[in-house]
Amino acid sequence: MAQQHHEMTAGEALSVYLQDQATDFLRSLRLHRDSSTDAQGAEESLAAARSLRRAARRVGATLHTFRPLLDQEWAEGLRPELAWLSGTLAREHAYAARLDRLLGALHRLSTPAPALPVPTVGNRPAGRVGDPLPERSRELGEGWAQPPAPRTGEARPGARKPAGQLAVGAAKAAALLERQLTLARTRAHSAALQAFGSSRFHAVADNVAVMASDVPLRPAPDADLKPLAAAAEAHLTEAVAALPLLRAGHPYNAEALVHGLAADTAPEAQDAPWLKVRSLLRLHRYAQEVLLGAAPPDARLTAAGAALDRHREAADAASAAAAAARTPRIAPATAYALGVLHADQRHEVEAARFAFQQAWLREAVTAP
Repeated sequence: MAQQHHEMTAGEALSVYLQDQATDFLRSLRLHRDSSTDAQGAEESLAAARSLRRAARRVGATLHTFRPLLDQEWAEGLRPELAWLSGTLAREHAYAARLDRLLGALHRLSTPAPALPVPTVGNRPAGRVGDPLPERSRELGEGWAQPPAPRTGEARPGARKPAGQLAVGAAKAAALLERQLTLARTRAHSAALQAFGSSRFHAVADNVAVMASDVPLRPAPDADLKPLAAAAEAHLTEAVAALPLLRAGHPYNAEALVHGLAADTAPEAQDAPWLKVRSLLRLHRYAQEVLLGAAPPDARLTAAGAALDRHREAADAASAAAAAARTPRIAPATAYALGVLHADQRHEVEAARFAFQQAWLREAVTAP
């Protein structure tokens, strides 16, 4: 395929890629429309919507990166519509994944690991080994310190039990998050259904259908794909250079959490440059797909992209926990649990930055 791309002109190679993505878009749309209403059909519908969203992202990114080769009016008109569609379809899945992430984290944080068996020397204990609670619990307050000693009739030693003050508010925090995020997911689902039935969506689908057979190119006989793809890579490199990669060289950067208390370095402000890099990395990856065709993706870029995906998920989850904690008239124990959850997700943000730093620097060292 790479050799085939080498033999084609830039316009032909670009047309082949866009037509492939347009075909995927139309196939996914047909599967989405034909899916049944039972449980299996719901899963098929979700999978089709993901494929449709993936194709829309790639088409939109390609129109952006290689716009000098395309009819300007057509490309500039279609690109924001594809972004609208992709964003609308992504919200329902994002809310569902965010809720699963937060509920799983709450369960993990509020349930200590079982105590390790105490070895004996003869008939006497050899001393306590291990800590039944996560290492991070020592950083989060005395409410985590130890579970209460079992009373007569309670579960055997070593059984998993809620830990202290956090467990008191964890159940109510989970219920609050479930109410808020389920409502948001329901609204996102309704918005997606409305989008599929709108004239705006039908106009997008019509444009994509035309593109599947004929890509509007601008007459440019001397144009080349490589300089445009190189420009996308240069923008990514410049954005990465602005990141605090040295500070991200620690998997859990407590300093960043402390700095986040200041108004000018709030977590959302810290996240913005990383989210920008995530978008630019996608543009670069999709440009490489256009150039290389069916060649295997760069494993290091894939790893870096996965780290930034986790970064966004954790940042959004932390924001959801903070928003829930601002709910009026919630119990102090519930607010405490949400605060611990927020801190945990900000730790996950720092871990994702560390993973990106490792992937990116490894790429820089091993690149020819």
